[in-house]
Amino acid sequence: MSVTRPVAVPGRVPVGARVAKRLSGGAIYLIVLAVGVVWLIPTLGLFISSLRKASDISNSGWWTVFSHPAQLTFKDYTTLFANHGIIQSLWNTVMITVPATVLVVFLGALAAYAFAWIDFRGRDWLFVVVVGLMVVPIQVALLPVAALYRNLHIFGTILGVVLFHVGFGLPFAIYLLRNFFAAIPRELLEATRMEGGSEWTIFRKVIVPLGLPAIASLAIFQFLWVWNDLLVALVFSNAKTQPLTVALQSNMRQFGSNIDILAPGAFLSLSVPLVVFFAFQRYFVQGLMAGSVKG
Repeated sequence: MSVTRPVAVPGRVPVGARVAKRLSGGAIYLIVLAVGVVWLIPTLGLFISSLRKASDISNSGWWTVFSHPAQLTFKDYTTLFANHGIIQSLWNTVMITVPATVLVVFLGALAAYAFAWIDFRGRDWLFVVVVGLMVVPIQVALLPVAALYRNLHIFGTILGVVLFHVGFGLPFAIYLLRNFFAAIPRELLEATRMEGGSEWTIFRKVIVPLGLPAIASLAIFQFLWVWNDLLVALVFSNAKTQPLTVALQSNMRQFGSNIDILAPGAFLSLSVPLVVFFAFQRYFVQGLMAGSVKG
């Protein structure tokens, strides 16, 4: 029994190809734009709520501001920046996020270069261990690290929170950067060595410029993770060292009476990562172009 196969009609374009062609045009941009607008609506609502009085927030929705623009005021931001606890928490967030990001990027880049281009005994097995550490949940280490911090007398300090973020951020950083660094042509490294360059010179003048796209991406990820962290800070910080996320969570217990602090504080906590993201995005594009030219 013979099986009859469908014969393609000459000049007839398949339905899937027609749909893909239509979506690759202006339609896909309209869809992406619509999705982006929908995702931005909660952010817009939070921003407008931060500019309204607590009484207005309790009595009506944020969208009523379009018909009653007189509701807008900067009084809540004035109250926020006059709150010593919130300002201290904001400063604590900066003191935690910046060192945790810089240390992870710097140490991760050095380790990734070693795993990619320096031949030493046990390198592959050690890299397997580093990759395995990526699957270890943070929750597993909370109690052991807390006991260790008490013995070292750094529990409840900013240093303890930073070290925890660095320890759990390094495995992913090493894995991400090592794969990127390994793709750099060996000839560039050998040429630098022939000119008398040391390993540090190769890392600084070859690896970092060509690896800037991956380094910038890692910096963005690490900054966002640490800035928005609540669990680690909730466990290892105290009233004096708590970041902004913990301070806002504490005010959530009295939502009705603290809405004038929560709305502007939440938008402030949201806006800083956005500013950092767009600032690093510019360097990310520059690094990508520089890497393509040098490669």
